[in-house]
Amino acid sequence: MRIKITKTLCPVCKIVIPADLIEKEGQIWMTRSCPSHGEFQDLYWADAEMYKFYDKYDTVGKGVENPNTSTKKGCPDDCGLCENHKSTTLLANIDLTNRCNLNCDFCFANAQACGYIYEPTFEQIVDMLVLLREEKPVPAPAVQFSGGEPTMREDLPEIVKKAQELGFQQIQIATNGIRLANEPGYAKVLKDIGVSTIYLHFDGVTKETNPLLSLNLKAVENCASVELGIVLVPTVIKDKNSQELGDIVRFAADNINVIRGVNFQPIAFTGAASEDDIKKSRITIPEVVKYIEIQTDGIIKKEDFYPVPCVVPFSELVEAYTGKPVIKFTAHQHCGAATYIFVTDEGIVPINRMVDVETFFKAIERMAERLTKGGSINKSLALIDGVKSLRESVKKAESPKGGEIWKLIGKALISQNFDALRDFHWNALFIGTMHFMDRYNYDLARVERCCIHYATPDGTLIPFCTYNSGPVYREQIWQKYKK
Repeated sequence: MRIKITKTLCPVCKIVIPADLIEKEGQIWMTRSCPSHGEFQDLYWADAEMYKFYDKYDTVGKGVENPNTSTKKGCPDDCGLCENHKSTTLLANIDLTNRCNLNCDFCFANAQACGYIYEPTFEQIVDMLVLLREEKPVPAPAVQFSGGEPTMREDLPEIVKKAQELGFQQIQIATNGIRLANEPGYAKVLKDIGVSTIYLHFDGVTKETNPLLSLNLKAVENCASVELGIVLVPTVIKDKNSQELGDIVRFAADNINVIRGVNFQPIAFTGAASEDDIKKSRITIPEVVKYIEIQTDGIIKKEDFYPVPCVVPFSELVEAYTGKPVIKFTAHQHCGAATYIFVTDEGIVPINRMVDVETFFKAIERMAERLTKGGSINKSLALIDGVKSLRESVKKAESPKGGEIWKLIGKALISQNFDALRDFHWNALFIGTMHFMDRYNYDLARVERCCIHYATPDGTLIPFCTYNSGPVYREQIWQKYKK
C-alpha cells in the first residue's frame, strides 16, 4: 500500500527520480525505478505504525531569509541552502581536516582513503563561522568541529576561541578520543577555551564491539576530571554492536557526572556496499529503540521516544513571549527520535514516567497560542493558565519525581527567563538516534528539512546528508580545496 510519494536518487547514476514509500508487512519500504538501471527497493522504516505516529509531528519550517545559492538545476544538484530549504541551521559542522589517526571500517568522511590532504586555513574557517552567524532570521547557535580527526590540528584552541568570540552558544568537538586519552591535560585545554561538549565515537562496552574501549574509558575519565561534558556517539550496525545498546545506555547513566547523552547513529552506507552488506547490516530507528527497550528490560520503552519536531511548541512559546525569532527544530519527523532519562536513587526513570508528555505538549502549545494574541494582561493570564496545565501533566504521570520538572518550568515562566530551561539538560540524560541517509534510502523531502548543515570554504551551507551521501559534495569540496 502506498503511503507517500517523494523524490530520491538512483543509487547508481544518482539522477533524481520519483519514489513511492509503501507499507509492506508492517514496514515502510522505498521503491523506485531508474530508466537506465531498473528497479530498486530498500527498507526505509522498520515499523509502519511508529512511522504513522511520527507523522503527527510533521512541522515544516520557513527556511532562511538569506539563502546562499539560487537553485537552477533543482535539489539536490544546486547546494548550499537555497530558497527551497525549509529549516535553519540548528547545528553547523565544519571539517577542520581529513587527516585521521584511525582507519575505521565505516567512516562518513572516508578520510584515510582520499590520498590527499584537505585542511582549510584558519582564515577560511573564520569566514565559515562568520557566514553561519550571519544567517537570518536566527544565527546558527551551535558548531561542531569535525574531520577526519579535528584534534590533529594544533590551532584548534585558536579556532574554538574565535567561535566563542563570534557568539556560538555551543561548541562541540567530534573526536575518536585518542588525544584526550593520551594527553591528560588536553581535556582541560579544551574546557578552558570554551568547548561545550565532546562528541565521542563510542561503539560499545566490550573489546569485541569497541576496539578503542580502553582509550574511550581514559578519555571519559580525563573529561570527568575537568567537568567537560560528553555525548557518546555509537555507529549502530545490526548484529555487530546492536546487542549492546542497553549496556551503552547503562554505561552513560553510571557516568552521568560527565556524560550528557547518547546519540545512536544507525549505519549509513556512504562508501561502497553490496546488496548483501545492506541486508545484513541495515538497521533503522524503530529497531534501535526497540532494542533499547528489550535490553533495558522495558525500563525505557519504544513509546518513550518522540520525533525531533515534537519540541517546536517550546520554541514557539519562547518566540511568542520574547517577540524575537528563535531556532526551531523543524527537522523531518523521520530523521530522528529522542527521549530523556533521569538517574535517581530508584534507578533510571524516563521523562515519560515523570510527565504525561502528550498533555505537557498540548499545554505548551496552548500557552504559545495565547501569547501570540499580545498584550501584557493576556501574557500574564496565559502564563498562569499554562502553569496550571503543566501541573495537570505532572499529576497524570507515573512517578512523583515529575514535580521536579514542573518546578523547573515554573521557575522559567515566573522569572521570565527561558535560559533557566538549560538547567534541564544538566539534570537529565539525553538518549537519541539520528539516521543519516545514504544513496539507498535518500529522500529529498528529508533533505530540504535538514537542520544540520556543513559550512564550506566556498561560502555555502550544505545539508548533512547531501554533503556525505547522495551527490556527496564532501568529495567535491575536499578536491577543490585540497593542499
